[in-house]
Amino acid sequence: MPHVEWQGGTEHWTTKGDIRLFLWQKPAATDVPFAGTILFVHGSSMASQPTFDLSVPGRPDSSVMDWFARRGFDTWCMDNEGYGRSDKHRPINFDIANGADDLAAGSQYILAHNGGRPLFVYGISSGALKAALFAQRHPERVARIALDAFVWTGEGSPTLKERAKKLPEFLARTRRPIDRAFVHSIFNRDHPGTADDATVEAFADAILTLDDSMPTGTYVDMCSKLPLIDPRRLRVPTLVMRGEYDGIASFDDLMRFFEQLPNMDKQFTVMSGISHASFQQKNYLRVYHILHAFLTLPEARYGG
Repeated sequence: MPHVEWQGGTEHWTTKGDIRLFLWQKPAATDVPFAGTILFVHGSSMASQPTFDLSVPGRPDSSVMDWFARRGFDTWCMDNEGYGRSDKHRPINFDIANGADDLAAGSQYILAHNGGRPLFVYGISSGALKAALFAQRHPERVARIALDAFVWTGEGSPTLKERAKKLPEFLARTRRPIDRAFVHSIFNRDHPGTADDATVEAFADAILTLDDSMPTGTYVDMCSKLPLIDPRRLRVPTLVMRGEYDGIASFDDLMRFFEQLPNMDKQFTVMSGISHASFQQKNYLRVYHILHAFLTLPEARYGG
């Protein structure tokens, strides 16, 4: 198994009942104004540090946590139960609802360290579903939410149509094996060429350092239980981010979701040249810019 070390951050631990959950923090730079606290939420097939704190030689600003920390954000990520360094011992498939429970525990810990200021939350893929469900349950803890590679009903999704062929296999076990070829498939399934080879290999090294299998719960949920989110109950300011080539959700599915969001402080953006894993794409700096602009939007002076 590859070995990758993460540096420059602080590890934290919290509990959900008797379950230990790992959190990773990179604090805000002290030479710029404080901009808020971000909690990054990972997807189905990787833990948090490979997704949000990936170091790639020759790739400037490869770590999104570092990039935002330098701009005044206190940045956090956490491993959901069943992933990375968090506990994995329970004989369950660690589904999206369980992940939202993790975010409730993790956010409570973070709020105790940041003076209780509501969080900016970013989630990708199934992490976006977990983040949205958490925000529905705890809107008072969320200042703004960004949903990247999100899916609502799954209608028109080529990725989920293909994945559903293995649903009986996912239902029969609580974990599924992963390897380097699987990580490659994340970048080849939609539109090959959107990520460079060095980044894909570094991402694979980082993922496989922590895990050789992943829970099946999010796959089961996304293939057989959508929709899990009621847009009418997601009342916080929301950004929906869709990669141009992402096959996880159709444009029409996302637009129907977006139309029903009740808070008019909402945005929908299509990210050109992006497929699914947006922070590992060649156009990753454009993704950072889109997210940063949403999180730093000035307060409205008039609301009608």
